Amino acid sequence: MKSIVITGHGGNEVVFLMEGAKTVRQPGHVLVRMEVATLNRVDLYMRDSGAGITHSLPQVMGLDGAGVIEEVDPAETTLKVGQRVTLHPGVVCGRCEFCQRGEGVLCNKIQYMGEHRNGTLAQWVSVPAQNAFVIPEGMSFTDASALGVNHLTAWRMLFGKARVQAGESVLIFGIGGGVSLAALQLAKLAGLRTYVTSRSADKLERAKAMGADHVINSQQQDVAKTIALLTQGRGVDVVIENVGGDTWSQAMKSLVRGGRLVTCGATAGDMPGADIRRVFIRQLQIMGSTLGDFSEFRQLIDFAAQHHLRPVVDRVYPMEQMHAALDRLESGEQFGKVVVTIAG
Repeated sequence: MKSIVITGHGGNEVVFLMEGAKTVRQPGHVLVRMEVATLNRVDLYMRDSGAGITHSLPQVMGLDGAGVIEEVDPAETTLKVGQRVTLHPGVVCGRCEFCQRGEGVLCNKIQYMGEHRNGTLAQWVSVPAQNAFVIPEGMSFTDASALGVNHLTAWRMLFGKARVQAGESVLIFGIGGGVSLAALQLAKLAGLRTYVTSRSADKLERAKAMGADHVINSQQQDVAKTIALLTQGRGVDVVIENVGGDTWSQAMKSLVRGGRLVTCGATAGDMPGADIRRVFIRQLQIMGSTLGDFSEFRQLIDFAAQHHLRPVVDRVYPMEQMHAALDRLESGEQFGKVVVTIAG
């Protein structure tokens, strides 16, 4: 079996395409022959250091992916051999208080594929049956795979946390990144007025072509002041933020009184000024969010099929060009998902 493995931490020198024994299906699991996987920022983090994430080396990379079921338990009644499925990357215990109330994403013992356990960048993957979701007719492996992290994260941020309503306004930072693009696609389908930021004029033009109502070049414009101008001093109802650092202050200042800020990352720094006075005087709501539950994933897949949503794909690489795929992601120049096809 071929798989993409990290053997240490550093740069691409620790990432290898390796041959090994075929994955054996565990009881209660399904064995999936993988067709495609898509990359996420955490793949770079695991390669670089993986600090703070319990894992063992060598480890197969990859959080999300899609393929075809090859084996199931004899007693399995929902999933069948030959079905096309996409994978939810979070393996939960099923027993803690959070799992019992249907919030597996908060599970005390959750393990993410590609982080705490072997991931999706392999020819075969064994996952709990509950982690495999049937792909609707007409949806490609690539589109289904791309929903697994970025769109699921954006879905929970918009609908699970912010609880957006049609006609509201949303500011999305860092358009071009996976979660931000997913948020733009979902927000437009939900009837929201969208404002997006980027330092790249090209990415802003592409976002505008996708339907963004207003684009802001954060390298040339003060985001908060621009939002104030565009909204006649009101601010936006919701901010979708995954950057942190200096962006945090701009995000806070862009909100309407009583507005909601949802964050899922801190790529530019995790210790920004809190601006607590603004929080309580303007009665802002600040929420953290990560990935999404199984029920949210099912809702997202059905929504994507109903609205013919197609995640934005930047480039496609074979497994043999994994280093180039990681370089593309690390460059920050990508617009959409970086896809890796799995050898047959």
